Amino acid sequence: MSELTHFNRRGEAHMVDVGDKPVSQRQAVASGRILMQAETLARILAGDHKKGDVLGIARVAGIMASKRTADLIPLCHPLALTAVSVEFETIEKPPAVLCRASVSTAGQTGVEMEALMAVQVALLTIYDMCKAVDRGMQMTDIGLLEKRGGKSGVWQRAE
Repeated sequence: MSELTHFNRRGEAHMVDVGDKPVSQRQAVASGRILMQAETLARILAGDHKKGDVLGIARVAGIMASKRTADLIPLCHPLALTAVSVEFETIEKPPAVLCRASVSTAGQTGVEMEALMAVQVALLTIYDMCKAVDRGMQMTDIGLLEKRGGKSGVWQRAE
């Protein structure tokens, strides 16, 4: 995760120095969902989509995105990720695909942004692959579920 951005007296942002922080095991879990028409979900589950395996491709896209977070979010530290998983669950009512991403590293700053990036891009990939049949899909409920490691220890979203 990127640390809080600091601004100097002229309002210029800079990346926070984490060099003196101890290395620790860090993990973050994020989730989100994409709502869709029942027919769209049925096509995803049947695996007969013109563009291929929607969830398989979205999984790879989410993993790749987590590794590119620092390239896309200003002031995020580039991190050597040790593990990334992107999992999906399908829901019939209302028709949706839930996405859950878990990211780990041994480092000096957390991986919350990487987990959130994985979820966002995985859901965007589902949208992109299915938009020809369902332009009304809606991504929602995207957020951090928990983080572990570092000075602040464990944080979990209250239910």
